Amino acid sequence: MRNLIYAINLSADGCCDHTKVDGSEEMLEYYTNLFQDVDLIVYGRKTYELMIPYWPEVITDPTSSKAEVDFAQAFGAIDKVVFSRTLDKVEDNARIVRENLADEILKLKKQPGKKISVGGVDLPEQLIALGLVDEFYFVVHPVIAGEGRRLLGGTGLQERLKLKLVDSKVLKSGYVALHYLK
Repeated sequence: MRNLIYAINLSADGCCDHTKVDGSEEMLEYYTNLFQDVDLIVYGRKTYELMIPYWPEVITDPTSSKAEVDFAQAFGAIDKVVFSRTLDKVEDNARIVRENLADEILKLKKQPGKKISVGGVDLPEQLIALGLVDEFYFVVHPVIAGEGRRLLGGTGLQERLKLKLVDSKVLKSGYVALHYLK
């Protein structure tokens, strides 16, 4: 069965608001490498609309760095499933699913292929509460946001989820990449 992975950037004080953390070339390289083991990305509407059209436009922007273009190309090559009841259409290699979140994820996990990545905050929180996320990749940024949304702040987990650290890496820029298994 395919693993469902959740990767997210966090501030040192647990903020997962993308406007409160900084990006770096090294962080983009980390995520580009992570995508080598992924052949499907799952998003909710909000995250999908943040990622598209931003990353596809990076490829043609002459001011984009090599790390940005590499990430954008890796991102663009991966099929996507968007869970939304309100979105009318999606681009290229994406499709919309309107209901049965748990059933659809279980069906996708049973299909042959590489890992499935889930992005954003709301949808992953639901999937974590359902016990469907197998691996967690947290990239902790060396910044204290002091405000903003906290990871799993709105999730009512039935019980505490104990994770096993299987890898950690301190990036040159001070980011700390942590990989946990459920």
